[in-house]
Amino acid sequence: MDELITHYPPEHKRAAVLWLLHLLQAHCGCLGREQVEWTAAKLGLQPINVWELVRFYPMFSEAPRGRFHLTVCRTLSCAQCGCGKIFQALEKKLGVPLDAVTPDGLFTLSAVECLAACGNGPALMINDLLFEHMTPERAVALVDQIRATGALPPQALAPLRPAHPLERRLLLANMSQPGYTGSLADYVAAGGYEALKKALALKPEVLTAEVADSELRGRGGAGFPCGMKWRFLDRKSGKPVYLVCNGDESEPGTFKDRQLLYRDPHQLLEGILITCHAIGAKVAYVYLRGEFPDGAELLEREIAVARARQLVGQNILGTGFDCEIYLHRGAGAYICGEETGLIESLEGKRAYPRIKPPFPAVYGLFGCPTVVNNIETLCNIPLIVRQGASWYHQLGVPRSTGTRLISLSGSVKRPGVYEIENGKVTLWQLIHDIGGGTLHERAVKGVIPGGSSMPVLPGDKLDIPIDFEAIRQAGSSAGSGAAIVLEEGEDIVGHALNVAQFYAHESCGQCTPCREGTLWMEKLLHRMHAGGGRPEDVDLLQDVADNIDGQTICALGEAAAWPIKAFLKHFRGEFEQACNGKGGAT
Repeated sequence: MDELITHYPPEHKRAAVLWLLHLLQAHCGCLGREQVEWTAAKLGLQPINVWELVRFYPMFSEAPRGRFHLTVCRTLSCAQCGCGKIFQALEKKLGVPLDAVTPDGLFTLSAVECLAACGNGPALMINDLLFEHMTPERAVALVDQIRATGALPPQALAPLRPAHPLERRLLLANMSQPGYTGSLADYVAAGGYEALKKALALKPEVLTAEVADSELRGRGGAGFPCGMKWRFLDRKSGKPVYLVCNGDESEPGTFKDRQLLYRDPHQLLEGILITCHAIGAKVAYVYLRGEFPDGAELLEREIAVARARQLVGQNILGTGFDCEIYLHRGAGAYICGEETGLIESLEGKRAYPRIKPPFPAVYGLFGCPTVVNNIETLCNIPLIVRQGASWYHQLGVPRSTGTRLISLSGSVKRPGVYEIENGKVTLWQLIHDIGGGTLHERAVKGVIPGGSSMPVLPGDKLDIPIDFEAIRQAGSSAGSGAAIVLEEGEDIVGHALNVAQFYAHESCGQCTPCREGTLWMEKLLHRMHAGGGRPEDVDLLQDVADNIDGQTICALGEAAAWPIKAFLKHFRGEFEQACNGKGGAT
């Protein structure tokens, strides 16, 4: 704990609070009065400053949980492949309701809002281990095995699918090679850190211009031009500059960054180091979602390996460039994906997004100029430096250059992470060629092209190229590159309810339209789905969504409203039918 506190400026040691709470909960089993007061004293805070975090972040618990905490993903992709049956089987097996402890103290079963394993669902996490492709029978067998042995069986990361002919693998190139482990030795043998050597010989402004000329757009969801974000930095303030890597991959349907982190971590570290040199940062923080505990261990280990090889820390590669990389572990809040909410969380506070301006480039982490980039965005930087902006610019199409990692899930035969050249593959090709067609060989009813926060596109719009502008013109957004496939016969009202439940749960509560409106939408949809909808409920649902959209500090309001409005636009008849006493199964 004392070492972790040194990873933050002395006047901002509060920033270590999430780390301390994770460690104390793991050691003590819960975060009660003793743990909270000790943490407050350790960091010079008032107990209320710690209590508000324990009660805000879902991964923390005041009450003891079972020795084995089973968390089942309940969001859309896992719901489509049967997570409800996993809950039913485990509740029956354990004999206790959700969030209760079994009489022997061994188990607690909880629901979790996405585990970033959407292509291998249903997903179950037990303590720090992820179990994919779950079935009710396998879940029950796991409980029996734990009771018999008192231990968890080891788990390995599911293999990456072989490359499809329509793919253009660049970010996935190393990990697609037989025997590649992601170690520093493997990465260097594949040409790793050559881009860093080249970058350190260039002036920061030259590097920034190269990235700007490549027209790389952010891969986290908003698609903002990366080079432009770097150029917005306030370089005249005299304050330290920080880089924050956004590794809070919590958008339902998205599981691409997990692959980059777990399979090729040095690609990310090299991208971070080059970016720090370009923007003048001496410290970078990787904000990693709390549901990646083994990913956190892996990245800390590889940072230490890189430091031992003079690739991180002081006088990197003998060039005089100093840069530290620190890992910061989140605690389960989707709102931390919003860059200012992430910064607030990194500072040891509730993740309440800030009013902008000022933007992070001027007033970011610890009140200093800050760049926030997503994992996939940063992994593109070594490619651009090594091959050149003109090479990268030739990939893809205008305003959507380069390749894009697509998380494909839902009702499709071959879900997984695929890398395509922007604008060169259509949604139809993604689903039918790369994905092998719909799961039950029924027509595509719709596809959500960028994660659950984006508007669904109907099945007659599958000829759209997958790039930022084409999808925007079609009425949706490329978002995080997460394509969730819906096929005919699926329960659209139930899917809308699932999405509404997610955003109601994940709203930080700062803005009244979002705090009240998301819950209102959830209640309306629950009533419809249970068969008790009223004829006026469809118009009321539309009205509530309209009054959330555009009325909040951050984009979570739009994230909650847009999918519901799109479901109503394209499938209104199904909602009207549900309001005539014909709701879906609960």
